[in-house]
Amino acid sequence: MRLVRELRDNSVEFLTSFGSAVIFFLRLLAYTPRALLRPRLVLRQVYVVGAESLVLIMMAGLFVGMVLGLQFYTTMAKFGAEQSLGAVVVLALVRELGPVVTALLFAGRAGTALASEIGLMKATEQLSGMEMMAVDPVRYVIVPRFLGAFIAMPLLTAIFNAIAILGSWWVAVQLMGLDNGQFWSPMPDNVDVFDDVLGGVLKSVFFGAAAGLLAVFEGFRAYPTAEGVSRATTRTVVMTAMAVLVLDYMLTAILI
Repeated sequence: MRLVRELRDNSVEFLTSFGSAVIFFLRLLAYTPRALLRPRLVLRQVYVVGAESLVLIMMAGLFVGMVLGLQFYTTMAKFGAEQSLGAVVVLALVRELGPVVTALLFAGRAGTALASEIGLMKATEQLSGMEMMAVDPVRYVIVPRFLGAFIAMPLLTAIFNAIAILGSWWVAVQLMGLDNGQFWSPMPDNVDVFDDVLGGVLKSVFFGAAAGLLAVFEGFRAYPTAEGVSRATTRTVVMTAMAVLVLDYMLTAILI
């Protein structure tokens, strides 16, 4: 019976949180046109969540590409298909690994920063002070941060893919001895711009919206205590990771 009660309570809490997130998202969309009229706030947040995550994204992309190049070359060489290595690496990155890994790294670095920042502003009553001055904190604090995450995610994904492809090329050509032309020549015939590249861009857009929404939502509804802020930060990482994986499956099923 205790297990049944816990399942019931968790289900009710999940549905309640999901409904609140949807309503919060609609509220953000309503304020988005006005926020775009103040581009400096949005660009500032793009820099904070995007540019300050750039080193992490580039380092992760480099080593992910190197691992792909090493693993794929070793496996494909057994079947005499190492000449297709470049196309396979690019397809794996632009379709799946690039958007997903970037979104997970973004959640761990920028998402937690957004959630904790907004949670601390709530704990120190800065948001309440804005409301007392007839300033809507959602419009001036939350929406620019959400838009910053939404814009930064596709850009970070593109950089991740580019660095990963270079890392794979370095391992395959410079270390494993694959011919440079064999690495690059299969790409134009096997990588489609609309089906593959734009599909990955579409995924990164959805992942950016999900990561930005969950980060600001968890921070805005955090309890105004140190424990509440820490729990909101933890929920941001967990919920963003789950949302990215679920969205990845749904989008892949639609795009195939």
